[in-house]
Amino acid sequence: MPVDGVDLGDLERRMQGALSVLKTELAGLRTGRASSSMMDAIVVNAYGQSMPINQVATVSVPEPRMVAVQVWDKSMVGAVERAIRESNLGLNPVVDGQLLRLPIPELNQERRQELIKVAHKYAEQAKVAIRHVRRDGMDMIKKLEKDGAISQDDSRVAADDVQKLTDREIAEVDSMLEKKQQEISQV
Repeated sequence: MPVDGVDLGDLERRMQGALSVLKTELAGLRTGRASSSMMDAIVVNAYGQSMPINQVATVSVPEPRMVAVQVWDKSMVGAVERAIRESNLGLNPVVDGQLLRLPIPELNQERRQELIKVAHKYAEQAKVAIRHVRRDGMDMIKKLEKDGAISQDDSRVAADDVQKLTDREIAEVDSMLEKKQQEISQV
């Protein structure tokens, strides 16, 4: 039963935001398989400002181990190629006119371990964000109790609800991390 003054929906929405950021970051980690989502994090300096790559080119996956980037403006090919090289994805674009082909090399065991460490870092950042939201919720409950807006019993119930929500979201982070680890470890 919800307690007056404590908006669990808002806390859950904020925790879901941390999960969606994690999902985006994990999608950007390359697993040896081509995926257009791995290009989402690349930002190109175009027309005097920074733009996501999908605003200056079309990203497609013509083969399982190849990503193709079709640049719309011929003058932007160099900037897109530079952005891809500097993205730390370990990709080497092959320029063919306005088309950039990005062969996806096999991952060696050392690189797989590095990617797993990066995935753990992303997951830990998401957990910290979720814990911050939990702390905000707990502070709100304590303030309401101190002000006399809710009773001690209601305060305990609300705190339990916030903790259950936090535990559920942390478990979701662990689940996403486990799936990504398996995907990276797969040869």
